[in-house]
Amino acid sequence: MGVFTFVCRESGSDWSAKQLNGDLEATADSAFCLQRNLVQAALSAGSGAVQSSFSYVTPKSAVFQVIVGGGGGGALVGGGGAAAAASGGGGGAAPEEPAAAKEEEKDESDDDIGMSLFDD
Repeated sequence: MGVFTFVCRESGSDWSAKQLNGDLEATADSAFCLQRNLVQAALSAGSGAVQSSFSYVTPKSAVFQVIVGGGGGGALVGGGGAAAAASGGGGGAAPEEPAAAKEEEKDESDDDIGMSLFDD
C-alpha cells in the first residue's frame, strides 16, 4: 500500500503539485484535472484500489492525498459493521424504548416554549 501526499498551489490559471516526500509532480489547468493527473502518477508507482482526498488550505492552495492498494480496509469496515449488527441483535429492543421516550419528552418541551417551525 502506498500513501502519496501532495502540496497543491494555484498560480494564475494553472495548478501545480509536488509530492511532500518524493519526486512525483504534476500540473494542470484546473484543480480537478490536477487531481486526476496525480492519481495517475500515484498509480504508476503502485497498483490496487485508490482512495483520494482533496482539502483546500487557502483559496489558492490545497493538500491532496492518494492511497493506492488499500482495498482490504473497506472490507474490514464492512465486516465490522456486520459483526456489530449481529452481536447487537439480541438486546436491540431494550435500548430502543428509552430512546422513544426521550423523543416524546423533546416534543413536549417544544410545546412549552409556544413555538413551532410549522406555525403560520
